Amino acid sequence: MKVRKAIFPVAGLGTRFLPATKSSPKEMLPLIDKPLVQYVVEEAVASGIEQIIFVTGRTKRAIEDHFDSSPELENHLEEKGKKKTLKAVRELADLVDIFYVRQKKALGLGHAILCARDFIGNEPFAVLLGDDIIDAPVPCLRQLLNVYEQRQGSVLALEQVPRDQISSYGCVAVERIDDRTVTVTDMVEKPDPAEAPSDLAIIGRYLLTPAIFPILAQQQPGRGGEIQLTDAIRRLSRDEAVYGCLFEGQRHDCGDKLGFLKATVDLALKRDEFRDDLTAYLHQRLG
Repeated sequence: MKVRKAIFPVAGLGTRFLPATKSSPKEMLPLIDKPLVQYVVEEAVASGIEQIIFVTGRTKRAIEDHFDSSPELENHLEEKGKKKTLKAVRELADLVDIFYVRQKKALGLGHAILCARDFIGNEPFAVLLGDDIIDAPVPCLRQLLNVYEQRQGSVLALEQVPRDQISSYGCVAVERIDDRTVTVTDMVEKPDPAEAPSDLAIIGRYLLTPAIFPILAQQQPGRGGEIQLTDAIRRLSRDEAVYGCLFEGQRHDCGDKLGFLKATVDLALKRDEFRDDLTAYLHQRLG
């Protein structure tokens, strides 16, 4: 069955970026001239996703407004003759069909996915986390879809990380299929580095079968008192194969302040309008 729908869990409080995120969603932080969430939505659309549901919380109204039409702004831009900007604004509203559901309690990523159960129905679906901006010639989600279409099972985006950082991630044990594809044999959420089954971390892209929903509905709170998606996928892997894709591309962890700064520099250096001046500035500042 074709994967048509994607869930974007955006109900988190964004505490690592306070006070900037006190009244504005973390997902709306600007990365050059687009908010973080737009990069990820564009990745989903480029991968073939037709419908998106945002699982939101309080103070997230700005995300809805961003992807909605804005007649007043469009009229203003048209009157000023700003055709390029007007085109970009109008394209946002027509990018993809978007729906919204509220996560009323902060009970974890697994619970956020469960909130979208009625929207997904009995279909396979994608989950994309807005913290991870992945710059790749082939969109990261498209790479996962290629594995799904071949294997017909859930697929996790995986990346090698230094052992001393593995405690920040869900970690997997695997059996290799080829250079980029593995079968996931076990997983654990945020393990102690000494007890981690590998140095392969689950990154914020998932393709899941609808069999995950009854598992999430029965899932007991795990680490941090939250319903952990990793725990539910671990149970799912006992009943059906779960695969991993070691994606190609540069991942930027924009949930981290330093990662956000690196992403800004790296993506700016790829744009003709900034490259030369920014390179000169960096050379001047760094001596």
